[in-house]
Amino acid sequence: MSESTPIVALRGLTRSFEQGGETIEVLRGVDLDIMPGEIVALLGPSGSGKSTMLQAVGLLEGGFEGSISISGEAAESLPADQRTRIRREHLGFVYQFHHLLPDFDATENVVMPQMIAGTPRDAAIERAEGLLSSLGLGHRLTHRPSQLSGGEQQRVAVARALANRPTLVLADEPTGNLDETTSDAVLGQFLELVRGEGSAALVATHNERLANRMDRVVRLHEGVLE
Repeated sequence: MSESTPIVALRGLTRSFEQGGETIEVLRGVDLDIMPGEIVALLGPSGSGKSTMLQAVGLLEGGFEGSISISGEAAESLPADQRTRIRREHLGFVYQFHHLLPDFDATENVVMPQMIAGTPRDAAIERAEGLLSSLGLGHRLTHRPSQLSGGEQQRVAVARALANRPTLVLADEPTGNLDETTSDAVLGQFLELVRGEGSAALVATHNERLANRMDRVVRLHEGVLE
């Protein structure tokens, strides 16, 4: 794939729901390109459809109209196993809540997705420890989530998202559950690590101050990007 080919290309992305006998249009013909290595903030208030859009790009649910291309591959109508393959090969996910495995320590949480993808255990451990150390968690490698602060847990989630070297990281309010100081620190480390890895990212947030730290800001308003 050439550097002029978008990592993500959305065309006419539409999503509506039936509720109480009414049709609610969440996305109304969204078009968006994200280029290799570009970090894009998806800005909008709660309930504006940001999470729905990320679910579409992440191939996490159906019911959408329009086209979704990931790394040059048309993905909107692929069968479930091929969508899983694209997620495994190209995508990493960070959520507002870390969703770490509680019975595994920090290193094991970052090792797990690598082993699922076929990485040998020793190489997976080395990669996990390197990512966690770059996020300031070199002294917390064997701590379980319950032994980590909220900011530390989210840093582990960031390392897990980048473990398989995704071409695109999707982050849904990744610091929305943290206080302002911790949020600033985690976002800074997230941006530094994503840029260092050469990944692109689409980061949903309602915080304009945080959005302005990214390469480009797009605004979702009444189902349309501005």
